[in-house]
Amino acid sequence: MKPKVTKTSAPKSTAKRASKSASGSKTGLQDGAIPGGPKTSVRKQVQAITDGSCLGNPGPGGWACILRYGARSKEMSGGEAQTTNNRMELTAAIRALDALTEPCAVEVVTDSEYVKNGVESWMARWKKNGWVTAAKKPVLNQDLWEALDAAIERHATTWVWTKGHAHNADNNRCDELARGAAARIKSAGQAGRAE
Repeated sequence: MKPKVTKTSAPKSTAKRASKSASGSKTGLQDGAIPGGPKTSVRKQVQAITDGSCLGNPGPGGWACILRYGARSKEMSGGEAQTTNNRMELTAAIRALDALTEPCAVEVVTDSEYVKNGVESWMARWKKNGWVTAAKKPVLNQDLWEALDAAIERHATTWVWTKGHAHNADNNRCDELARGAAARIKSAGQAGRAE
């Protein structure tokens, strides 16, 4: 299914707003040096809010992301007929990073500890071990982890966890978009079976 892309204008307060991570540290959206990179390197600072949803696990699923750069924002969503929540969470992050047409400094906001921990704690070891876990089992969703790894290579990313279904308006909007995409996939499948 082709992703649904909706362009929106961010509220004026969003352009000046700095997002807070779970630890309370602030990260703004102004242009600046790449975190951890050379002080002379400057990339656009983008925020990517991502979410995935699944109606049944497995079942029809949806993914969504919101990209913010200054006062501009872009919403995208899509889905699959038979998938899992974790696959949709990963897909949302991949689609967000792949949508950027140039290397950026990206703050990825996710409510998935699976995605955040995978990127920050597990993926380097999985790659070193040939995509095998510490328990000597194949990594689940390896295809998507490899795609996410390739997407991350182009950018300087930081990962921020936010509590799902709480007070983060962008996360709630992503959830709405992802659930809507999953519902459309489910309806299309039921219509196909009825014929």
